[in-house]
Amino acid sequence: MFAAPRAALAAVRGIGSGLAGAIHRVHLDEARRLLDDCVGAGYLILTPADADFPALLRSIPDPPPLLFGRGRVELANAEAVAIVGSRDHTRYGGDVAERLGALAAEAGLVVVSGMARGLDAVAQLAALKAGGRSIGVLGAGIDIVYPAANRELYQRIARDGLLLSEYPPGTRPQPGSFPRRNRLISGLARALVVVEAADGSGTLITVGAALEQGREVLAVPGPITSATSRGTNRLLRDGATPILEPADMLAALGLRSSPAIAQQLAVPCTLSATEARVFAALTVDGQTVDEVAVLAGLPVGELLAALLGLELGGLAQQLPGALYRRHRG
Repeated sequence: MFAAPRAALAAVRGIGSGLAGAIHRVHLDEARRLLDDCVGAGYLILTPADADFPALLRSIPDPPPLLFGRGRVELANAEAVAIVGSRDHTRYGGDVAERLGALAAEAGLVVVSGMARGLDAVAQLAALKAGGRSIGVLGAGIDIVYPAANRELYQRIARDGLLLSEYPPGTRPQPGSFPRRNRLISGLARALVVVEAADGSGTLITVGAALEQGREVLAVPGPITSATSRGTNRLLRDGATPILEPADMLAALGLRSSPAIAQQLAVPCTLSATEARVFAALTVDGQTVDEVAVLAGLPVGELLAALLGLELGGLAQQLPGALYRRHRG
């Protein structure tokens, strides 16, 4: 192709004069240097013709012609769920992302995300801490740590998971590279989970890609007073699958939680139906009454009565600032 006359290339259907000119400007020596540099650094180079290339990415609109990788290449075709969310998240969102990341790991799923500051990193780190694996999809070259605060996460995924990028090593992050990167996050997974997302959040770009790719979209409900939950609540209004408890994520994928996680999330059988709903909605870090009410689907008056019963039973604890948390005495 590169040796063909420009006029001959331009005459080929689907190429035209512009692309023909771009092909003629390609310098293969530069490509060979890039290949040698990647081999020397131990980076992976995957094309759609390679057996290790992610099979799910072959069928998405606008698939990447080339992927650079670092880490465990076998994870590229493992069962995976994508978990994404806001950079500036609430304590509630952080707790949910952590629990979902750990649950996915316990169920044998690889957690895919963009290694962004905030909930992406929270979910991925939780998966690794639970003994699971994670794929980090970068919006820069495979050798660029961005944001710098995630250096430890980058190193852990490079060792125990898989880093992927469609950008050559040395490519610095650009504003437009992250929206484009998002289609790979959803494309690598069976489903996309959105924990928190404000209006206009870049997370919603990933949702659009997931819908275009035919992936299931799941969303975590949040308080209607929280700006970081407006995007997720609207996704639910528009038909996304709700996650009302962590196990709902696995149920949507046709999976069941492990015995260890099932025990951790178990609701005591001595509780009333209302108390059981409230206990299941509580986390160990503390939530506001409004946050618990949304998750439990109860009016505040009924919720407060159930919380009092759980407190008397040693299963809930009130914290300073009118926060409540799960407590097993």
